[in-house]
Amino acid sequence: MDNGGSCWQISFEPQAEYSEPMNNFMEEFFDVTVCNYTDDGLEQLVGYKDRHFKEDELRQTAAARGLDLPPFKCELLTSDNWLKDNVIRFAPAEVGEFMIYGIHETATPATDKLPLRIYAATAFGSEHQTTKSCLLALSELYRRKVPHQNILDMGCGSGILSLGAAKLWPDANVTAVDIDEEAVIVTLQNARDNLLDSQIHAAVSNGYASALVRERAPYDIIMANILARPLIEMAPDLYQALKPGGYCILSGFVNDQEAWVVDAHRQQGLQLCKIYEMDNWRAALMEKRS
Repeated sequence: MDNGGSCWQISFEPQAEYSEPMNNFMEEFFDVTVCNYTDDGLEQLVGYKDRHFKEDELRQTAAARGLDLPPFKCELLTSDNWLKDNVIRFAPAEVGEFMIYGIHETATPATDKLPLRIYAATAFGSEHQTTKSCLLALSELYRRKVPHQNILDMGCGSGILSLGAAKLWPDANVTAVDIDEEAVIVTLQNARDNLLDSQIHAAVSNGYASALVRERAPYDIIMANILARPLIEMAPDLYQALKPGGYCILSGFVNDQEAWVVDAHRQQGLQLCKIYEMDNWRAALMEKRS
C-alpha cells in the first residue's frame, strides 16, 4: 500500500472484547489494523484504508459475513506519509534501562540506555502504559541479577518485551508467541531490525498450548502483557511453565482488576513482589519461590 497522500481512518466504538470473526474481518478488509486500549481497559479497533475506501463497501462486506458492526466514525487523513504520522507516531522515550523509538526516526536518539527500534503499526502498543510498566519490571529483574537464560513472552504483540529481554541479556534465549499471526510477523521484523533475531524465536500459539512453548519450558522469566481475563485463565499454565525461583511479569489490567489477577496467581503458589502503577493501568511482578 502507498503510504503517501491520503487514507481513511475508521475508528470503532470501544468494546470490552471484540469477537474473533470481527478481528479476522478487520485484518482482511483493512490495509492496516491497530488495536488501542482505553484507560478503562476497553479495546478499540482502528482500520486504515486507501483513499478509494467506500463506507457502503465496508457495511456490505461485513453484512455478507453476518457481522453486526459496532458504531464507527470515518476520517480522511492527509499526509506525506500517513502511516508514519498517524499509525506509528510516538516520540522517543526512556523507560527503565531502555530507549524506545520508532522506525520513522532518521537516527538513533542520543541516549545512554539500550535502544529499541520499533515498528508497532499492526501490533499493539509500544508506548502504552502496560508496556512501559513491563519494561520497568524487566529492568528491575536485570538489576537484581536474576536467572535469565530461558524467557517466554506470552502475547508478544510488537515483540518489544522480547527485544528488551534480549538486549539486557545477550546470553538469553527468548520465545515470543501470540495468537495473532500479524503480531508474530511484526515481532520477527523488529527482532531483525534490532539484530536480535538469533536470540528471539517467534511463533503463533494459543496460550501455552503449542508444542514450541511446552518443549522450551520451564522458563526463568515469563512476561504476559495481555488482559485480565486471559491472564486469570492461564494462571495454572503459567505456574507449570515457570521454574522454581523464576519470575513472571503480568500486565494488561486496570486497578479494579488487580486483586483478581494477583489472587489467581497467588492461588497457584506465586508470591507478589511489586505492583507497578501507571495511570489506571497495573503490572505485577511475582515470584515462584518453590
